[in-house]
Amino acid sequence: MIFNYLFIARIKTMEILGDNYKVCYETTSATINFHGSLRLNGMEEYAPILKLLNDVVDSNPARITLNLMHLDFLNSSGITMLSKFVIGMRTNKSMHMMILGANSIPWQSKLLKNLQKLMPNLNLKMV
Repeated sequence: MIFNYLFIARIKTMEILGDNYKVCYETTSATINFHGSLRLNGMEEYAPILKLLNDVVDSNPARITLNLMHLDFLNSSGITMLSKFVIGMRTNKSMHMMILGANSIPWQSKLLKNLQKLMPNLNLKMV
């Protein structure tokens, strides 16, 4: 699988494109948008996405938003990656994190509530 990791300075976007998914960061809104279906094999294949998440944190915005509203599927390796990221964010007291989810996507309500248990100050919004 080939990953494209792009930084386009003029529109200030970082993006990872896969066969059935897209993950992109928009600096103007400090939002990481997930689209499609993430069915990657193991943590090695999720490494570029985790790197993008960590790069965003390293850029030190006051807040970040993970928009999962258009992520139709996330396999167990993706759940592990996202959980580890949230656990790592618990120690970051200077950055506020919000996760946006869709009630219409069955896996999201259960998983995202569990992420909120991992990070009690996580702002979770289900629409």
